[in-house]
Amino acid sequence: MKLTSAKIVDLPEGKRDHIQFDETLRGFGLRVRRLAGGVIRRYWIIQYRAHGHARRMNVGDAEKLTAAQAREQARKLLSKVELGGDPQADKRDRRERDSLSLRSVVADYLAHKSGVKASTLRILRRYLDSSTYIGSLHGMPVDKVTRKDVAARLLAASKANGTPTAICLRGALSNLFSWAMQMGLIEHNPVIGAFRPPPPPSRDRVLTDAELRAIWKGLADNEYARVVKLLILTACRREEVAGMRWSEFDLDAGTWTLPGTRSKNAKAHTLPVTDLMQEIIDSIPKRERDLLFGRKHGFTSWSKGKRPLDAKLDLKPWTHHDLRRSVATRMADIGIAPHVIEQILNHQSGHKAGPAGIYNRSSYQREVRAALALWHDHIRSIVEGGKRKVVAFEQRAAAP
Repeated sequence: MKLTSAKIVDLPEGKRDHIQFDETLRGFGLRVRRLAGGVIRRYWIIQYRAHGHARRMNVGDAEKLTAAQAREQARKLLSKVELGGDPQADKRDRRERDSLSLRSVVADYLAHKSGVKASTLRILRRYLDSSTYIGSLHGMPVDKVTRKDVAARLLAASKANGTPTAICLRGALSNLFSWAMQMGLIEHNPVIGAFRPPPPPSRDRVLTDAELRAIWKGLADNEYARVVKLLILTACRREEVAGMRWSEFDLDAGTWTLPGTRSKNAKAHTLPVTDLMQEIIDSIPKRERDLLFGRKHGFTSWSKGKRPLDAKLDLKPWTHHDLRRSVATRMADIGIAPHVIEQILNHQSGHKAGPAGIYNRSSYQREVRAALALWHDHIRSIVEGGKRKVVAFEQRAAAP
């Protein structure tokens, strides 16, 4: 019969399940079932063969779809079969993909990245796992996240948290979706072509000796003060000093070694502990934990520590990273050679980027120790007043 209504088909006597096929659209039918309690339910279906196997697929509930609506949907699905498709397999695949949410992919990605530095993993969790930045996307199937969705979150982060945060968020998302592509979870990276926050202008702030003296003298006797003073003395990045551990110090050799697991370039970095550094380290109370500062992740109260200092000094705006640039610049001003400054900074550029860097593996330990002694004497002189006691060696040209 031609199926013009679900009501024209009843269950034959003694049957609990019956399918009546349509005479005008081959493969289209109505299934009538008797459920527990005697309830009769009707479903529009299609039946076809794909890859040598019979397939049966529900088109919709007969109480919600009319015969004409179901027939039109069945026609579309059966046309896919004629073109070599398999609607039932597509439906199953879509169901599986819908169960694969962005939240679950983030969890797998973070597990995959568990071997990276603790600070890197903490940053990834902040951008990807918390509800702050992409929480509204967590429940979406990962392959349904669009460029528009990503752009909206990046724009929101840029407005609420600033351009640098939005740039970092974009990088984290791009790496996440690239990994998902490699794992065959998605076909396209929605970050490609999405809103790209304009990079902020590079900073060129260099503090003068007078400003360094003001900061040093203005610091209170607390943990923040010790961290900032060590930043000035070592020219290290703030996370490197904030995460200092007692186990990284060799008291016999008088050195501090930043392990590769904590350095930005993943290379271990050893600096001598000068008298001025030792004075600061000796003032740090020892606790049961290995960290010199803070608790679980080292010192983190940067804003809380800097706010009263800024209010007290009223200097031109500066950041903690400006200290690293300032130290490198002032070291050059007092005569320390560029390659030695790079060694102190744990950089790999300039003379180490070309052929010389391939063959010259010197760590310049003697030159670094002399340079830091000169720099620390310079800091002591500007803080306490008076002349420097350490004199830089004059660099002479080699004899012909």
